[in-house]
Amino acid sequence: MKYTLLISIVFMCFSSCNQHKNNTDYSSYPTPVNENLWPQYSQKSTLFKLWSPNAEEVILKLYKTGNDTKSYIKYSLTKDDYGIWKINVDGDLNGTYYTFQVKSDNKWLNETPGIYAQAVGVNGNRAMVVDMEKTNPKNWQNDNSPSLNHQNEAIIYELHIRDMTIHPQSGSSLPGTYLGLVEPGTKGPNQIATGIDHIKELGITHVHLLPTFDHYAIDETKLTTPQFNWGYDPQNYNVPEGSFSTEPFNAEVRIKEFKQMVQSFHDNGIGVIMDVAYNHTGKTDESNFNQEVPGYYYRHWEDGSYSDAAACGNETASERAMMRKFIIESVLYWTKEYHIDGFRFDLMGIHDIETMNQLSKAVLEINPDALLYGEGWTAKDSPLPEEKRALKKYTHQLNSIGAFSDDLRDGLKGSVFKDKSLGFVSGAKNTEESIKFGIVGAIQHPQVNYKSVNYSDAPWTNEPWQAINYVSCHDNHTLFDKLKISRPNADFKSLIAMDKLANAIVLTSQGTPFLHAGSEMLRTKNGEHNSYNLPDSINQLNWNWKNDYKDVFLYYKDLIKLRKEHPAFHMTTAVQVREHLRFQEVNDSLVSFTLVDNANNDSWKNILVIYNASHEKINYKVEGVWQEAISGSTFDLTGTRTLYGNFDVPALSMYIAFQN
Repeated sequence: MKYTLLISIVFMCFSSCNQHKNNTDYSSYPTPVNENLWPQYSQKSTLFKLWSPNAEEVILKLYKTGNDTKSYIKYSLTKDDYGIWKINVDGDLNGTYYTFQVKSDNKWLNETPGIYAQAVGVNGNRAMVVDMEKTNPKNWQNDNSPSLNHQNEAIIYELHIRDMTIHPQSGSSLPGTYLGLVEPGTKGPNQIATGIDHIKELGITHVHLLPTFDHYAIDETKLTTPQFNWGYDPQNYNVPEGSFSTEPFNAEVRIKEFKQMVQSFHDNGIGVIMDVAYNHTGKTDESNFNQEVPGYYYRHWEDGSYSDAAACGNETASERAMMRKFIIESVLYWTKEYHIDGFRFDLMGIHDIETMNQLSKAVLEINPDALLYGEGWTAKDSPLPEEKRALKKYTHQLNSIGAFSDDLRDGLKGSVFKDKSLGFVSGAKNTEESIKFGIVGAIQHPQVNYKSVNYSDAPWTNEPWQAINYVSCHDNHTLFDKLKISRPNADFKSLIAMDKLANAIVLTSQGTPFLHAGSEMLRTKNGEHNSYNLPDSINQLNWNWKNDYKDVFLYYKDLIKLRKEHPAFHMTTAVQVREHLRFQEVNDSLVSFTLVDNANNDSWKNILVIYNASHEKINYKVEGVWQEAISGSTFDLTGTRTLYGNFDVPALSMYIAFQN
């Protein structure tokens, strides 16, 4: 979610623009951070707990179904130490739905499934007691995450579950679902591979799923009516979204099918990253958090009003002990229970640095190969002091966490805020230092002039992999739409060449590359800037594109193959990059560099990389003997053509040569 889309995001989050005032001293609340607050099920009984230090009473209601029925029994919880309310209910409650209700200030608040709910009924209003063991697919105990020797070996592919299979030409028998995404053998026009087979064919290593926790936006009782939303309006953080399941009324189904999806990706060697939005909740006064401990989980201004750094009506207070506990335990739950391989943190700059460092340490102890990264900015101001925020410029203080490089993104294609803004590939002047900054992964490098970088006047990573390099994502225009809008007079062939060059730079730079699903087939959203709730006709991947632009798909596929086969493009440390990467010629339309001395144990001794963003071929001079690997759209990694002295680099293209 991007910090520019403030007006539309406010509507997206279904948050009231309230003037709620709260001057409670939350520092006086007891904070039992080591207490197990998750529902604890056994066949003999289930233990329910709720932390609500300000509550006067708490009741538990049991239901036969996840919606519409009345409670068949209710229990009063007993208050224990440190604000914990609990009750142990005898009997096998597997499949029983329930809610909590808190009385505070002599008023009964709304029923809530509890913030630690593991399963919910349709539309997420009631929790369900569940035997999680029974939700595991066959051989789940043998499911393994893909291994990485180093983080920037990953090639991330950001997708929305519905987008990938909802188009009639996707060939899916379960379009728009968890299972449809991983359905093998699906075919599109002219028998092209779609769905997971397409993802495998492309060669990426990790899928990044737009929010798949339970969110408010979709009415799960009306799935025969097309509905769309990105899902950045969190409702139940620890439960998969029901609209992607085949049966949202049965709380177990979405859990089983989510696990089946993860297992299928893992069986195909692909990791699964979840996009998470712990920085705000989809509702404010009516949120599950506020129905348990009013006000505590959120930040407020000095006058008691909610602060709103997320531009969604609220922001969560990660620095508070029980919110920090919740966030960390939630990501650990997804890591352990669902075998998730990483997390992308929405508006990560809202979270405090200490929480993020505790989180990364805890996750990596379970899965050392997990990928953790986020948006290093906020949407609006926050009461949290700036120096404590997990902002991009403080990435060097974050342990094992990366941040998106908007420096490279906008350096390549122009500002996402200004339609007509140009970047390096589309003809802008004075962008070369921003491109060089992206190439080295935002580290300190003696040949980068930081005062000329578009947004950052200093390096912000310790190691190159911490820079998530990208040119487009779900936010803003697609890459191809941005190029068309900013260069309206360019011919189609030139636009395609600009598109290829932009992601060629992403995939041959030292950071961790990130691709927007469909960019490999010139994805368009018909010029829409913010498609968070627009229909499938705008958001879907039209599989005719893959058929129509086969050469573009093959170019992306070859780029990914190049990166995976040549570790010089993903050196592991800043020291290595400074030692082995040397910039050569640089001007307004050309950046070139060499990777020398078998960088990162590459089989090629020296590699020459040239980015020509001009509309004319250029004559380039080299010393010694080189072998041509890539010229324009032609890949020959065996290097059958030998180069001496001078050679031509095609217009609007990347050129690579090597020496053995």
